[in-house]
Amino acid sequence: MTNKHWLTSYGGRIPTVINADVHGSVLEMLEDSMKRYADKPAFRCFGEMLTYADTDRLSRDFAAYLQNKLGVKKGDRIAVMLPNIPAFPLAMLGLMRAGATQVNVNPLYTPRELEHQLNDAGVETILIFTGVSATLAEIIGKTAVKHVINVDLGDGTRAPVSSLPVDARLTNAVAFTDALAQGTALDFTAVALSGDDLLFLQYTGGTTGLSKGAALSHRNLVANTEQFKAFMPDALRPGQEVVITALPLYHIFALMVNFITYYSIGAENWLVPDPRNMGNFIEILQNARCTVFVGVNTLFAGLMQHPNISLVDFSGLRVSIGGGAAVMPITSERWKALTGQNILEGYGLSETSPVLTLNPMTRVEFSASVGLPLPSTDIQLLDDNDRNVPIGEAGEVCAKGPQVMKGYWQKPEANKAAFTNDGYFRTGDIGVFDEAGYLKIVDRKKDMIIVSGFNVFPNEVEAVAASCPGVAEAACVGRPDTKTGEAVRLFVTKMPGAILKEQDVIAHCKQQLTAYKVPKEVRFLDNMPKTNVGKVLRKDLRSFP
Repeated sequence: MTNKHWLTSYGGRIPTVINADVHGSVLEMLEDSMKRYADKPAFRCFGEMLTYADTDRLSRDFAAYLQNKLGVKKGDRIAVMLPNIPAFPLAMLGLMRAGATQVNVNPLYTPRELEHQLNDAGVETILIFTGVSATLAEIIGKTAVKHVINVDLGDGTRAPVSSLPVDARLTNAVAFTDALAQGTALDFTAVALSGDDLLFLQYTGGTTGLSKGAALSHRNLVANTEQFKAFMPDALRPGQEVVITALPLYHIFALMVNFITYYSIGAENWLVPDPRNMGNFIEILQNARCTVFVGVNTLFAGLMQHPNISLVDFSGLRVSIGGGAAVMPITSERWKALTGQNILEGYGLSETSPVLTLNPMTRVEFSASVGLPLPSTDIQLLDDNDRNVPIGEAGEVCAKGPQVMKGYWQKPEANKAAFTNDGYFRTGDIGVFDEAGYLKIVDRKKDMIIVSGFNVFPNEVEAVAASCPGVAEAACVGRPDTKTGEAVRLFVTKMPGAILKEQDVIAHCKQQLTAYKVPKEVRFLDNMPKTNVGKVLRKDLRSFP
């Protein structure tokens, strides 16, 4: 155990521990909200609204269909391959009620990626957005999938939006609307759930090979919800909050914070099906008057480049949270100038349900850190010999707490490597604690660049480069160098209309970085390669000639 020196920074209002068993399951927690906030708006999308009572009724109908027509039993893995549309929450609540384990799938997956995930999880039933059903049609014969439920954009509402038809090769696909209609006439049998039951198989990004399924239990998610609530009391007023969900719900960050946590306190949730359509996104922001905004650095930066962002009234905004990748100081500065709110950066992983650390709302300035460990969370920073490093020195972030998964789905060897002998999860990230207990992530172990024996953390170089006038985004990787072993190679996208040369960026970096950290080369790109969640894909940048 560490001495948890960060607890002195909690102040008077944040408890040091939470009760991970306050609810027997996530379902128990959310069913309570269905009754308590029955008449309140739960989700808005495409100009339509679902109340808490609507989500109660429709998810019950879907659960009845799964039980009676498909024979779904407790513990069955069911894949959900949907964008942020009304059917997502209805499907998730229905699956939970049937006792199933939800396998979250990125709708932009390639056939190869989808085939691996379906087979690894042992999926026999999948809900899929019709617009990407061709991906499934390509590989369904190589999987155990027997049942396909196809979903249109507006399903579950009367929204007048049309989708592409389901791929003709999926001959036995059943429409989600038909499943709901059939379920209304069927009996639903409640399923007994415990905290140890599996809720999600959350597949890691797979940036280093085939993705693994983090096995997340009901207790893991109840715990992380309670930790978040304990840490952010002023952003969780029951029945009053309005949250915008632009990050994809198949990603654990939005799933835990935007959906599970805010649904549990009766919030109104505006779903953004396609945040890349900035014009529509800005319109949603104008109409929603949100009190809570959760994003990633690229999302915040993209919004601020849109000419209509100044038309949005942010006077009701109480908290902005950033995660998924490092929030650049310059991004938070610009966001605060626009909205009056700093971006509170947090940190976590799929394997930790996901949040491990967060900046408290009491911070007046952007901390340039990922904040303090949440209640009931212990974090150690370990060197290569698994010894604790002193405060101020870099070590691998290793975590223990009720939000940490038991292990990867059916991967005993990976699990041995993923945990220390005393049960701390190895994140693969390198961090530094300051005296007050604030954690700074300096980089991924594998992304570190070594120049003449010196460690260069890309996050530091990127933050400096991003503050250069005219730079929209920056990302760096190492490239082989005969003299220094590796050299820093920087990739940059420009602000609209910016006139910027390589020497301008290098000169800016020289003012703020010691010589070995300064990029030796700057390449300008029209767009950064990114995951669908907005993380820059450094592995793609490494393959540039």
